[in-house]
Amino acid sequence: MKLNERSVAHYATCNSPVDHTGFLCKRVERHHHHHHTTSYHRRWFILKGNLLFYFEDRESREPLGLIVLEGCTVELCEAAEEFAFAICFDGAGGKAYVLVADCQAAMEAWVKALSRASFDYMRLVVKELEKQLEEARKSLVTCHKLPKKATSVRKRHLSNPAMVPVKEHPVILENGSSTWDSGCTFTDVVSLEHLKPPPLPPRRKPTGSNVSGGIASGLASPGQESPVSPETTCFSKLHDWYGQEIAEVRKEWLDSPKRGERW
Repeated sequence: MKLNERSVAHYATCNSPVDHTGFLCKRVERHHHHHHTTSYHRRWFILKGNLLFYFEDRESREPLGLIVLEGCTVELCEAAEEFAFAICFDGAGGKAYVLVADCQAAMEAWVKALSRASFDYMRLVVKELEKQLEEARKSLVTCHKLPKKATSVRKRHLSNPAMVPVKEHPVILENGSSTWDSGCTFTDVVSLEHLKPPPLPPRRKPTGSNVSGGIASGLASPGQESPVSPETTCFSKLHDWYGQEIAEVRKEWLDSPKRGERW
């Protein structure tokens, strides 16, 4: 794979999103004429997508190297150093990068981030999401095909769950007028027209030939009752009592000497 070094270096240090960063010790092995040496260099690592850059220190502007995380696996390895893990590439003679973290938490975080960085992993995630989406669509179609209950029946059950028949309330008469609630029908209202009013109380006939004399004599009776008295329940007695003032005014007018001059 050929990469443009300038473009890669710019991408490593630009303000693009970063997936993971931190210090790791990178193992370096050298072979000189049947002589093998191993050393560890502390480097600053930046993970962006499936590209793992490493720098000499945090303030460096150009990366020392790049590891493309495709066709590889991230796994723990047996080493003399604690918290070590390796990035191993497939195939015979594949290269392995051994890295050492500072603690257990840092090692687990790096292994998790690097394992999810490749396009192969993203492809598996996309397939799983597509499968879940298809299952959700099938469930939605099945729900739409289920028969729906009538809205009127549903409302009837909500208002009257026990389906108890509603009794109609009879019309109540109070003082000759009708009162009814929401259960009263139009037929009940019409039937009120056939009701007869209560009979009027009997009137008392005057005993004398003169009307005024009769009223005056009736009012002057010693057994007359007060209109505010509870015993005064007869209509004729009330009529005579309230007519007393009118009778007196009429009598004064008849006896007045100037009555003829007014006319």
